[in-house]
Amino acid sequence: MAKETRRKHLMNETMEELWDITLNEIKQEMPDESFELWFRPLKFISLENNILTLQCPNKFFSDWVKTNYEKKIEILFSQKAGQEIKLKYAILESLTPEKEKTVEEETLIPTQKEEILTPSDEFDPRYTFENFIVGSTSRFAQAAAFRVANEPGKAFNPLFIYGGVGLGKTHLLHAIGHRTKQIYPQIKVVYVTSEKFINEFINSLRDETLNDFRNRYRGPDCLLIDDIQFLIGKQRSEEEFFYTFNALYDSRRQIVVTSDRPPQEIPALQERLISRFEWGVVADIKPPDLETRIAILRKKAENEKLYVPDDVITFIAEQIQTNIRQLEGALIRVVAFASLLGTEISIDKAKEVLRDIITKREVSEPITIERIQKVVAKHFHLNPKEMTSKKRTDAVAFPRQIAMYLARNLTEQSTTEIGEAFGGRDHTTVMHACDKIKLKVSSDPYFSAFINKILEEIKST
Repeated sequence: MAKETRRKHLMNETMEELWDITLNEIKQEMPDESFELWFRPLKFISLENNILTLQCPNKFFSDWVKTNYEKKIEILFSQKAGQEIKLKYAILESLTPEKEKTVEEETLIPTQKEEILTPSDEFDPRYTFENFIVGSTSRFAQAAAFRVANEPGKAFNPLFIYGGVGLGKTHLLHAIGHRTKQIYPQIKVVYVTSEKFINEFINSLRDETLNDFRNRYRGPDCLLIDDIQFLIGKQRSEEEFFYTFNALYDSRRQIVVTSDRPPQEIPALQERLISRFEWGVVADIKPPDLETRIAILRKKAENEKLYVPDDVITFIAEQIQTNIRQLEGALIRVVAFASLLGTEISIDKAKEVLRDIITKREVSEPITIERIQKVVAKHFHLNPKEMTSKKRTDAVAFPRQIAMYLARNLTEQSTTEIGEAFGGRDHTTVMHACDKIKLKVSSDPYFSAFINKILEEIKST
């Protein structure tokens, strides 16, 4: 009896370590505040008879985890434990000393058994084209991804999507996977992160199963690989991916790659890989503008069946400008705060909950003329140095006037100082530029929208 008790104790210690590993993996996929709010309080209790029991602070927590992350947890933990598990929840607030012995009977919430996903189904159900909010900064990338899903191997091959963290690159990869399998259920689609690709490659060398590895990644009709930049510095893995790319491309099978930067800006990436990525279409995703951020929050609230006043949604959208994960995390954080305290959701409550984010924004670096020049130059495909040059052609003079107008509105610099920053021009030139652009903004709604787009990018850079 003592031996059996000791064996169970050791097994639970091992499984608790696996739970910590699972938690860490989940942490990489969401904003820190969301993880600390929803996952840090979850405690491992036991794993018996393929049932993973987690302790939750209250039923509100268990319901939220069950609705939003239960399937993900079961899949991740099952993979690590080597057995199919299902979740049960022990509610902490129900655990009085008198009832601790009957916790399994009284506070465990059984869940419906879930099957472990097969490789062809490894696409997150939350990430589809239907729930991807398209804005001006993501329209081209979304359209290219949609076209690829409808015509894999025929249109835009390879497709290279780049952008900052949390802007929707992974969402689009999963959306491609979903739609491709819906239209062509017979074809094989594989999604993999570059880190997993590297780890599996290393394991295949160690285990002498390289042929199996190559069959896995050179065999699919569509390969979706996330965060390719992590291949850099892994010489043999990069070499293996190069030949994997060639094998797929030569047989007209689809390749979609994501990165945090365009191919030519990935440091130390082999020139031959850069050229191959540029054979097809390179599409970027930038931080969403205000209207898109509001739409994203409304969709999130709708999906979660939450009522959030419009003024609160707008307030959150104004505070979080660069990262969709952080944006959605802030919404959940505000809603959870109000729910746990039983108060109404209001701007004052949102300010209280998000005060750390608001404070960070208030102490962020001031906007500089140099930053304005760089952003405007990029939009007009100019070298930033041309902003201060003597060139007077319309192709340079007009963008320069826009940059002067924005500098006047976004910085504390005088017209004389602005003129000096634009190649030693006098203050009357700056005043003329500001008047001209101001008039065009007030009379042309399309131009006004264009200026707002540049404005948003300057603020979020």
